[in-house]
Amino acid sequence: MPRSFEPVKAPPLPEQVGRTFPRMVELMQRLLAPDGCPWDREQSFATLRRYVLEEACEVIDAIDGGDRKELCAELGDLLLQVVFQAELARAEGAFGPDDVIAAICEKLVRRHPHVFADESAENADEVLQNWERIKADERARQGKDRGVLGGVPRSLPALTRAQRVGEKVARVGFDWPDARGSRAKVDEELGELDRALDGGDSAAIEEELGDVLFALGNLARHAGVDAEGALRRTIDKFTRRFDHVERRVIERHGGWPVKASHDTLTLEELDGYWDEAKRAERQT
Repeated sequence: MPRSFEPVKAPPLPEQVGRTFPRMVELMQRLLAPDGCPWDREQSFATLRRYVLEEACEVIDAIDGGDRKELCAELGDLLLQVVFQAELARAEGAFGPDDVIAAICEKLVRRHPHVFADESAENADEVLQNWERIKADERARQGKDRGVLGGVPRSLPALTRAQRVGEKVARVGFDWPDARGSRAKVDEELGELDRALDGGDSAAIEEELGDVLFALGNLARHAGVDAEGALRRTIDKFTRRFDHVERRVIERHGGWPVKASHDTLTLEELDGYWDEAKRAERQT
């Protein structure tokens, strides 16, 4: 007979030490058993790849939303991906969930010698410097020295990756001493973009636009701003305002025209609706 799984009851917060984690592993093993879930059994590392990204993004959304219950749920979904892939790895004889936990625990101890050994770190910057130094030493001993930028994932969102690259090279001294040099670089790259636009070469325009975006990522780092978060909030703001514009278009015109027509819907009128949205934001 199929084995039933009773809901896991978490102990009170002061008593929680992660004892429920084995239950998650046990449940995943049941789903992947020969008589388990057909969908789960068909998955692979490649098919789960997109879910890892989606669940991580939903965690970020929950953090931004400030809803702790939602964050708890989304962290569980992300943890599922960790356990799922660990069980797939166990099936092929590579590693298992306990290997995953043991490896990260060992890494945390190694890279916090100011806590678990006799080194010192007076502030967060020194902690990060020590972390990078220890990580580089580890890779060198393992014959995996990939250089300063080798640890920045290529699959990161491009703006986040740009900022992380800037952080990495700054730790070895390849950086402007303050934000003024970074700001001047933005002007320099904008000038090159203008010249590329004047020339009309699409390849040159793409290259110079990329340089501008990279320079802006560096400027954000110097200003202490999360570039990815800043752009995300601007997109959210644009979306809210455009939603107002669309509502007005539906109210006044019955919806968007099949083809844009200056006779039925002018840009000036759309800008007016946009300004309405901005004024409404200021009043809230």
